[in-house]
Amino acid sequence: MADVTDIRETVRERYARAAARAAGGAYDQARALEAEAGCCGPGNGCGDTPTADGVAFGSVLYGKEAGDAPTAAVEASLGCGVPTAVADLRDGEIVLDLGSGAGADVLISARRVAPTGRAIGLDMTDEMLALARANAAAAGVENVEFIKGYLEQMPIADGSVDVVISNCVINLSGDKEQVIREAARVLRLGGRFAVSDVIADPDMNEATRADMVAWTGCIAGALTQTEFREALQSAGLDQIEIHETHRVHEHASAAIIRARKPESRTCCEPAALPTCCDPAAKGDCCGVTAADSPPASCGCAS
Repeated sequence: MADVTDIRETVRERYARAAARAAGGAYDQARALEAEAGCCGPGNGCGDTPTADGVAFGSVLYGKEAGDAPTAAVEASLGCGVPTAVADLRDGEIVLDLGSGAGADVLISARRVAPTGRAIGLDMTDEMLALARANAAAAGVENVEFIKGYLEQMPIADGSVDVVISNCVINLSGDKEQVIREAARVLRLGGRFAVSDVIADPDMNEATRADMVAWTGCIAGALTQTEFREALQSAGLDQIEIHETHRVHEHASAAIIRARKPESRTCCEPAALPTCCDPAAKGDCCGVTAADSPPASCGCAS
């Protein structure tokens, strides 16, 4: 398996090309890059998809949600879902979109949390950031910010956002567990995680997983449903829901994944175990390294 840096550069290069095509209005060509990566397009074994021609990603999925973002941003979408439709956004909230691309989900979120809330888009690709900022300016949306950074090292303060969303980007990371840990870190207590992502079938073959090109689509990088649930639990999130929505490949499905950061924490919770108290005390009280149902107090609760 290629290392995180190699995967990141391959993903960045493909999405930079997609941004250039979208900026010129060639949206079909931008989406074609996704299909070339072995996922989400006609002829890729998508099976039951939302459209007659087998397209399982992009602007066609937005429906009435598209009314809250400019056409240029929605048409440039390369996602496999619509996380804003299930995030239950409210006025005054701060929303963080991971891998924000052309900005459609950020702009939709910004309108939902206005007038007092704001939406932040995080992306590593300069070309996508430029496209998103242009789309925001054209739409006259001001309660937005687009920042450059990696999902594995988010330049966002601890406990500073109410909702984390993402549209089929976590699967592109070479360290998805770290992305989920970072998402949990930046969420406030009680904050919500509501993303669209790709879920691999449990029996995905190793040849598909090893295909470097597929990291820039949505197959080789995908977690199984069990792996995604375990990563969320390990990061300290609970109230986990994973609902598959449609097939995007013969080996994978798109899914809506939701979870919540608990309102309060004890030292037995997975994310708190490394730092909350003396290791011996943790062992004596918690009994395990990741308790599913920790006691109300471990004598050293943070």
